[in-house]
Amino acid sequence: MSEDVPCLDLGRFREWYDGQRPGEIDGELSAQLVAGGKSNLTYEVTDGSSWWIVRRPPLGHVQATAHDMGREYTAMSGLVSTDVPVPHTYAHCEDPDVLGAPFYVMERVDGRAYRRAQELDELGPERTGAIAERLVEVLAKLHAVEPSAVGLGELGRPDGFLERQVRRWGQQLAGSKTREHPDADELHRRLAQQVAQVAADPSVVGIVHGDYRLDNCLVGADDRIHAVVDWEMATLGDTRTDLALMLVYETLGASGAGDLVSDVAKARGWPGNDRQLAAYTAASGREPGDMGFHLALAYFKLAVILEGIHYRYLQGQTVGEGFDRIGEGFDLIIAAGLHSIEGN
Repeated sequence: MSEDVPCLDLGRFREWYDGQRPGEIDGELSAQLVAGGKSNLTYEVTDGSSWWIVRRPPLGHVQATAHDMGREYTAMSGLVSTDVPVPHTYAHCEDPDVLGAPFYVMERVDGRAYRRAQELDELGPERTGAIAERLVEVLAKLHAVEPSAVGLGELGRPDGFLERQVRRWGQQLAGSKTREHPDADELHRRLAQQVAQVAADPSVVGIVHGDYRLDNCLVGADDRIHAVVDWEMATLGDTRTDLALMLVYETLGASGAGDLVSDVAKARGWPGNDRQLAAYTAASGREPGDMGFHLALAYFKLAVILEGIHYRYLQGQTVGEGFDRIGEGFDLIIAAGLHSIEGN
């Protein structure tokens, strides 16, 4: 732990937090940047006897609709009373003058964010398979939550959700391009062309996490998911987008793109996509049907996210390590998206 961490003034943080929850901090504060994040900055703060997690947006180039601290805070605050495991939330600050950007404070949850197959291989195939199964079960629990029943009925607008997603991610790419991407432009064109043909199904409308994967979950020593984190893109919409993105992460990780995304799907005992899809269908009671469009949209979204991170890296606006190769897989991911939207 250090008293000097990037982009977190502990003196100003303490002054603000004491005003929100008087008497909770008891002692000198120290903090460390939590490793692994390539988007929002996450810190572990302690006074020696109590711990807090502080989340704030990244430095520099931030798209207008991205890195929404209020959205994360609202989503977790609503879900804390459900079967979906989330950290307790403590306070939210919208004033950028305190730390230079909006931020919020939440509970520190004991658990591990597994990102590498090697980490799971140490557990063995049986435990790995159980973790993969629970990942799907928690996603099904999330999609079963009635938003209005937990105060999240205004989290998003389900009507026109897919059309807005296609438009939004096209705009995000235009705002963070590091070079021209003709194949990406073609994939976006096809998504825009086909989105109206994707049947609106009320049974698949629910709370969407927006970036659901194992390394956005904290797994306890009992191999159960103790918390789902990183809710910055949470909304209401077509829940198949969560399922598709989870499968895309696993496909890329298993195919050797581990420098870009987590490669947990290469671990011994990790089920393939077909089994994960079947497990979700069984856990949710919903048959997702043809996933071609949703998979293509997931590939496009992921490529745009990585391009945004690459843009910030080139501008010297990232904190931490592991960013130098983040832009290399863009063309591969776009090619996979084109393959999916062609019905393969």
